[in-house]
Amino acid sequence: MQTTARNRKDKHFILNQRKLDRAKKILGAATETETVERALDKVISEEEANRKAWAAHDKFMKALADGEIGIIDVYGNLEE
Repeated sequence: MQTTARNRKDKHFILNQRKLDRAKKILGAATETETVERALDKVISEEEANRKAWAAHDKFMKALADGEIGIIDVYGNLEE
């Protein structure tokens, strides 16, 4: 996600410096601002991935409940 100058706002935060330094190192960021930007991008992309995964899960469970698909126990683990 690209940040343009017009999308930027001047913000002032009181942050834990150790956490910021650690995140900066993990993310390979050059500046503290870049660290926060990259961390925000990661949070956003993770939420999008989770939303898609849950949508796929819900679609699978619905198809299973509707009998559109079935599960074959090829190893015999589910037999009673």
